[in-house]
Amino acid sequence: MKRTFLILSVLVFSFSLFAQFGPQGPQSRVETKTIQSRVLNADREYNIFLPKSYETEPNKKYPILYLLHGMMDTHLGWFMRGHLKDVADQLIASGEMCEMIIVTPNAGGNIYEGAWNGYFDMPGWKYETFFYTEFLPFIEQTYRISGDKQHRAVAGLSMGGGGATAYGQRHSDLFIAVYAMSALMDIPDQGGPPPSPNEDDKMAILTRSVQEHSCIKYVTEANDARKAQLRSVHWFVDCGDDDFLLDRNIECTQAMRAAQIPCEFRVRDGAHTWEYWHSALYTCLPFITRCFFNK
Repeated sequence: MKRTFLILSVLVFSFSLFAQFGPQGPQSRVETKTIQSRVLNADREYNIFLPKSYETEPNKKYPILYLLHGMMDTHLGWFMRGHLKDVADQLIASGEMCEMIIVTPNAGGNIYEGAWNGYFDMPGWKYETFFYTEFLPFIEQTYRISGDKQHRAVAGLSMGGGGATAYGQRHSDLFIAVYAMSALMDIPDQGGPPPSPNEDDKMAILTRSVQEHSCIKYVTEANDARKAQLRSVHWFVDCGDDDFLLDRNIECTQAMRAAQIPCEFRVRDGAHTWEYWHSALYTCLPFITRCFFNK
């Protein structure tokens, strides 16, 4: 009788482990969660990638990558179209990437249907204030994050690439690395949409915010103290040779070079597409890993 009970207990325990971890043991997972923002007076969703050891090593803390989406996209884009989980699982398994937590906040939606877009503070949309006073503290208190500059990075594509660059520039004390893909570094006055007479035109507001937070001017106008701060961050700019933002990315890296701020720059075959950004992850995630562990 005791032996039968023991066998049944082992079977139940084994089934429980199988149900929790699957046939191949613990697996990484992606969760969609919501944070209530007083700053934005709205709920904002986010997706978060948790590596497979997150459940099995409850005392372990992890570095974090904040990965930003592009205009009119949301927190779902990197997982649904960029296949982030698949890439991260593959690179972790091969040893090219360390286990890290990756979070994709939601700063967008369909702007032509009235959704706000952008990573900066704008009239009616103080997203940068939300990010630094509510979102980042919430994430790093809720999950087991290392919580220091050496183990925190930011990256993004298009609007998110410009946002990541600007965040790294203006908050160099918080991020060890920035990886910008096809980044919206600036919008020239002659290259943006015509001024809108409607003060509630979200595209016009977004355009002005990008110009006011020009990543290029931030470098060209930098004094010695600012340049020293920028040198404390590892920079990587990645843009396709057929991308309509290539000139802005070249101008930004030229400004960095003139200011003697080290910055890796890659121009690969491709355009402003998800095929390009998906492939960029295979460079981005190992780069971020090296920055986490190379002081």
